[in-house]
Order: sequence, then C-alpha cells, then structure tokens
Amino acid sequence: MAASQPKLEKEGDDCSLLPLVHDIIKCMDKDSQDVHQELTKLKAKIQEAREQISNMPGIDSSPSEQQQQLATLREQVRTKNQLLQKYKSLCMFDVPKAS
Repeated sequence: MAASQPKLEKEGDDCSLLPLVHDIIKCMDKDSQDVHQELTKLKAKIQEAREQISNMPGIDSSPSEQQQQLATLREQVRTKNQLLQKYKSLCMFDVPKAS
C-alpha cells in the first residue's frame, strides 16, 4: 500500500474540454477552415484523458474489491483512532489545549 504512485496530473494541467468545444463552435459560426484543426485538438485531448484514466491506480480493481479495500482502510483508521485515544488517556503526553 505504501508504493509510490506517479503524479498523473501536472500542476495547472487543464482537463476541461469545454474551451475546445467552444473554439469548434466559433469556427463553425465563422465558416472557418480551422474546424478540422480544432477537432483534432479535441480528439487529442480526449485520447489524453483516456490514457490518464487507464493509468489511474485501482482502475483494474472491481467495485467489490474497491469496497473491500475501503472497508479495510476504514477499520485501520478506527483502530488507530482507538489507540490514539488510549494513549491520550494515559496522560503520558502533555497535549497543549487549543484556545
């Protein structure tokens, strides 16, 4: 579980298709020859999104496997919270009061 995961989305990387669709509509309104170029950009953006989705961690797991992983992780969080409460009640640590 502690395996490092590659960052799939770069900072500032825009995944929105709406600006490209807007550009295509503008080209169609102007009867411009740039429609094919804009359509090619849209197809490339869709293909890029497909590749990002296929590279997402857990995409190869079934929904039931994902539910099982989620249940396991929730149980781990619950156990760790119980341990934290136990250690806090031992008064071994001076916990500063938030004011």
